[in-house]
Amino acid sequence: MLNWPMHVYIDLAITWVLFIAIFPITFVWYRQAWRIAVNRDFTGVALKRGVPPPNPEKFAPFVMVLNLICGTILLGVVIGVATASLTKDEWTAMAGSTIWVKLILNWVMARHAHLSAAKPKKNKEIQ
Repeated sequence: MLNWPMHVYIDLAITWVLFIAIFPITFVWYRQAWRIAVNRDFTGVALKRGVPPPNPEKFAPFVMVLNLICGTILLGVVIGVATASLTKDEWTAMAGSTIWVKLILNWVMARHAHLSAAKPKKNKEIQ
């Protein structure tokens, strides 16, 4: 048995969890882009607390492109790790940054899509 310090084992475990998590994340992002582009299914576009915006087809192209870009980056990370062309620090930074940026941009897009629904309409009554 190797006599490594405990932080080496924890780092190795977290790295493996990230690498294994990349596969289903990439699959889900590509599947969502496929559903938007091919099936014209906008049920998962810009959801805010599970509720779709009033006009999801307006935001569907942006969500589709975001999913394709982020999915392709993660697929590139998987290929880079498999071919040993990326170091551990490079691929973990790329994967982690991509996941966080995707989550943040999805959140921003959902909030933006629901802005028109959140504004109460003013009644213009003549007094």
